[in-house]
Amino acid sequence: MSEPIFEITKAAAFDAAHFLEEGPPEHRYRRMHGHSFRVEASVRGTRAPGDAWVADLATLDSALSAAAAELDHGLLNDKPGLDRPTLEQLCLHFAAKLTPAFPHLSKVVVSRPTIGETCTLQL
Repeated sequence: MSEPIFEITKAAAFDAAHFLEEGPPEHRYRRMHGHSFRVEASVRGTRAPGDAWVADLATLDSALSAAAAELDHGLLNDKPGLDRPTLEQLCLHFAAKLTPAFPHLSKVVVSRPTIGETCTLQL
């Protein structure tokens, strides 16, 4: 029997404003507006021999919460790499922040729950 593969996930929330320059000049996305965001990060793998887990959930929680706090109550367009702050770009942003500490990061999900929008980045 092969080793079981697990996927663990932590979530964090943040509120931020943004605007998008795509679309016609009168498009509503071009005006600054805000959202409540939820971000989830998953780490996938087997337990290393002698380990009880794939990754420490407390460490993942701390790293994800810190990355979300950097964006909380700010203008996303002002953050490096987020000049076009789409859900897709936010997924890439969080992946870049977390991958160095979590090389087995398998998925990042960014959503705007109040309007039913979600983007998933499979790594």
